Amino acid sequence: MPRTLVVQHTPTSGIGRLGGWFEEDGLTLDHVHAYRGDPLPEALDAYGALVVLGGGYLPDEDARAPWLARTRQLTTLALRSGTPVFGVCLGGQLLAHVAGGAVTARHGLPEAGSTPLTLRPEAAEDALFRGLPERVTAVENRVDAVTRLPSDAVWLAESERCPVQAFRVGERAWGVQFHPEADAARVAGWDREELAARGFDREELVRAAERDEAASRQVWRTVLRRFAALVAPGG
Repeated sequence: MPRTLVVQHTPTSGIGRLGGWFEEDGLTLDHVHAYRGDPLPEALDAYGALVVLGGGYLPDEDARAPWLARTRQLTTLALRSGTPVFGVCLGGQLLAHVAGGAVTARHGLPEAGSTPLTLRPEAAEDALFRGLPERVTAVENRVDAVTRLPSDAVWLAESERCPVQAFRVGERAWGVQFHPEADAARVAGWDREELAARGFDREELVRAAERDEAASRQVWRTVLRRFAALVAPGG
């Protein structure tokens, strides 16, 4: 089974439950903690998939996060070669950016905690999102947003405050604005004062995440199992 390259941007934006899910599905993860100086590879020849996690940067904010330039290069290479990509939050924004879309800082009203999402009709034909309930929930922690999709992207899901919640570029690259890797325990660790400044109460967010977790977990476990199947030989 080819290795899967995972790029992490901050100490707190880790792979969460996705790590265990991918390992259950037979993937071998090469986890690069880019924020602490772990080198990123020059190419993806040794990898069967690319997973780019979240973080508090814009996709081209190289002055604060100089490794983003290499991450953009690797994402571009993945798109050209058909290597499966799954981008979470910043990772999804970065995918949109390199494919010709636009990301805007502090756009619209923020989102935090368990958030209702609506799947668009296009999701019915998507390899990862097909057959899911029309309305699902996912953990959010967002102020920036994709404000223009790439011209060839397929728009898959939206929320009340953020139209672009999930999309696909080509046939094997997905970006999501939400955090399928995060559970209620992750929400409980968020900074209370920072959330309050954005109009959220952390305890209320934790209760909502706990309420929605069982159904949400089932949905995103299905999606990530389907992604892992693409990485398998012949997938």
